[in-house]
Amino acid sequence: MGKITIDNVRKEYDGDSGSIVAVDGVSLGVRDGEFLTIVGPSGSGKSTLLRMIAGLEEITDGTISISDYVVNNIAPQNRGVAMVFQNYALYPHMSVRKNMSYGLKLTTDMPDEEIQTRVEETAEMMGIEDHLNKKPNNLSGGQQQRVATGRAIVRQPEVFLFDEPLSNLDAKLRLHMRTELQQIQNELETTSVYVTHDQTEAMTMSDRIVILDEGTIQQVGTPETVYAEPANRFVANFIGSPSMNFFDVTLDNETLVAEDFETELSADFASMVRSRAMTDDLVLGIRPEHITVEETGSNPVTADLDVLEHEGSDNYLYLSKGDSDWTVRVDGNTRFDPGETVELSLPEEHVHVFDSQTGENLLVSRTYQEISSSPTMAES
Repeated sequence: MGKITIDNVRKEYDGDSGSIVAVDGVSLGVRDGEFLTIVGPSGSGKSTLLRMIAGLEEITDGTISISDYVVNNIAPQNRGVAMVFQNYALYPHMSVRKNMSYGLKLTTDMPDEEIQTRVEETAEMMGIEDHLNKKPNNLSGGQQQRVATGRAIVRQPEVFLFDEPLSNLDAKLRLHMRTELQQIQNELETTSVYVTHDQTEAMTMSDRIVILDEGTIQQVGTPETVYAEPANRFVANFIGSPSMNFFDVTLDNETLVAEDFETELSADFASMVRSRAMTDDLVLGIRPEHITVEETGSNPVTADLDVLEHEGSDNYLYLSKGDSDWTVRVDGNTRFDPGETVELSLPEEHVHVFDSQTGENLLVSRTYQEISSSPTMAES
């Protein structure tokens, strides 16, 4: 069992100008066998949280349990976890074989023959069986990443911890290694916690995603949920590339009124927004691919095309109307000329409305707030 329970965990550092809170009251449950990704901008606390699970950082407050055992005061090597670091942390003077076996020799009394058998089986799984006698400096970045992952696998831990392991690879190799890591995790069914700042990695690899900002959880959910139902404006802006379009609006009867355009709502939609809004100042959000370009669409908005970027199967339109800027993703065969006036339509089923003060998505359940404060509910 590799279940992880994080209960009201806090990490505070003493700085020259006072204390710095890196992780602030995080509660979270990770299911046995789950691939959970923690994502957020630099300084959000994601690596600090991972290092506390590993035992590499002391916990200021709260508890962390692995397989129902509190591990706050247990040494890292005795927690049943294996970690893959951003810089791989391989011993340059040791061969691949020795790098992969070193941890087992230090922490177990396993016979050498069994250790070597496990190393060779893992090396074959990782496709590095022909490199066992080489030193890390003689390997490519992708091969070093495989060695670091293989070193974790040979220990057969209850939990894998990954701290941005692909960030040093080029884009093509990063894509390939993402697929490999998913296949390995599916085969081994080991609980995995993966930290990254790359939202594409988070969206493509995860069973669930935890989105952190300034040390607190903003939302926990499947990739599909956090994309389609972002809990707040931060999540809506952070997840998705290009990011969501945002416009300051007010609700006037059944019309969202911006400075440069208006969009009418159905009676039910307007009623829902009005019942949940705590202020008249709202923010309309809609993703670039959900804006349609058509002459007969509902809620038409005209804007002038500034730039068209062609990216193969998709085109990205960058438009302006007064002080409002728009980003629209359309099919690669859809073409317009710069300066051309384009009519845009905002389908109501894809419109999000946020509170301008709290950032809360008024159209999404508040369940995420309960999840972020209860490790029990976070497992549901």
